[in-house]
Amino acid sequence: MSGNVSTRDDMIVVGEPLPRIAAVEPLDARNVRIDWASGETVVLDLAPALQSRRIYIPLRADDTLFSRVSVNEDGDGIEWPGEDLEFSAAWLASLPPIEFSNADFRAAMDELGNSLDGMAAALQISRRLVADYRKDKPIPRHIAFATRYMLEYRLKHAI
Repeated sequence: MSGNVSTRDDMIVVGEPLPRIAAVEPLDARNVRIDWASGETVVLDLAPALQSRRIYIPLRADDTLFSRVSVNEDGDGIEWPGEDLEFSAAWLASLPPIEFSNADFRAAMDELGNSLDGMAAALQISRRLVADYRKDKPIPRHIAFATRYMLEYRLKHAI
């Protein structure tokens, strides 16, 4: 082995940087507003996650405890002080935001290249509902989730 030893620190970067949380605010119905360090703000529904594990029973039942949510010291998750309860920033970043506007729906249709009939067939709903969602009818969560899934599937399987 040669006598050349490097004393400098080399940094290896792999993939995207981990998401960091700047602030969190508890909202009603087990929703939270997350202010990301990137400047983006989203409202997320934690209720399904809280229902998925027994460890989260205290957060399901206690409004005061849920309201004590805070960003952890490193900004890589949220936690409830004095409890062993937390969610990582990486996991939170993977959740879809609650909001899905009519403009989002129109943009999704355009990106997917779907007509009213095509979108109705893909979502298994009436053409009339698709037309209403394009205008101003509130979009139910299951339609928002299905539409987001179609967009993600298209991106993952694009040639």
